[in-house]
Amino acid sequence: MEKVVIGMSGGVDSSVAAYLLKEQGYEVIGLFMRNWDTSINNDFLGNPYLDNDICTQEEDYNDALKVCNQLNIPLHRVDFVKEYWDNVFSYFLEELKKGRTPNPDIMCNKYIKFDSFVKEAIKLGADYIATGHYARIVNNKLLKGSDDNKDQTYFLSQLSKKQLEKVLFPIGHLPKQEVREIALKLNLDTAEKKDSTGICFIGERNFKEFLSNYLPHQPGDIVNIETNEVMGRHVGLMYYTIGQRRGIEIGGSTDKIYAVGKSMKDNILYVAYGDNNEYLFSDSAIIESINWISDNKPTKCMAKFRYRQKDQPVELEYLDDDHIRVRYNNIKAVTPGQACVFYLGDECLGGGIIKEIYKDNKKIWYL
Repeated sequence: MEKVVIGMSGGVDSSVAAYLLKEQGYEVIGLFMRNWDTSINNDFLGNPYLDNDICTQEEDYNDALKVCNQLNIPLHRVDFVKEYWDNVFSYFLEELKKGRTPNPDIMCNKYIKFDSFVKEAIKLGADYIATGHYARIVNNKLLKGSDDNKDQTYFLSQLSKKQLEKVLFPIGHLPKQEVREIALKLNLDTAEKKDSTGICFIGERNFKEFLSNYLPHQPGDIVNIETNEVMGRHVGLMYYTIGQRRGIEIGGSTDKIYAVGKSMKDNILYVAYGDNNEYLFSDSAIIESINWISDNKPTKCMAKFRYRQKDQPVELEYLDDDHIRVRYNNIKAVTPGQACVFYLGDECLGGGIIKEIYKDNKKIWYL
């Protein structure tokens, strides 16, 4: 009997994935990852759970244990607190210092769930590893999850072909609603548990307060990019992302105001009014840290510049082994630090990190 080690998060997706694997005849072993420690990591400001009797990760472990007991499978636990800090959270902070908008979920998949986790699974004798991601692998190709609204291939775009060789995604062909229904029929403890939100493995936090645990405030001017008028003050450029509307504290106006650019040199946040302000749009970007999952490297395909965005038609110009110029038709709020992920139909080809954006061949965003 082939052995599968599945990442048990304490959520409904991994719970149902474990059940389905068992139904398919695998020997299933659960493995719970502990990746964050509030006391060691100085996670006090902005943490809404400090007064709880039990920390959220222990709650998740207890939920995972209840499900494993219900399914009659063993559950092991492993501590990746150091690995998460070194490979995911440090990257997150460094990108923020540069004024970019990083995606820690992508790096967590690359370095923790499909690297450190795999090494631990091998120690347990795994023939395969499995997770509750909404994605599919068919004929060695990474395909979108069948539920368009839950597809998570965007977050898997930095994985290598080798990392995906022995991976199973048991719920990738199911809509989320059916996953919930299966859990309810089985009376699993996690059947009605809400999906986790917030920063990967850290959870919901007051973002500004949370970051102040690690990055000091660096106040500067908020400037109207069209009039050069000083509109107010910001507490630090790392707290804002291009296209952001909420949280820009400027009084006296009922019009929608958006972050459209940053000057790292002068510590200025540039803003503009209106949903369709020209400063929100770009028509090309330089993508770095390119990772190909597929052998297919097209000159035309579709792409996502952020999670849940509809696929956008793009043209690719290969500059060197690690840089691609991506051209597109006037897309809103393409943001350095986020991932650009390439698709042909349902196949996820791979992707990279947005380095610079341009409008009419002029570099924008960093001003």
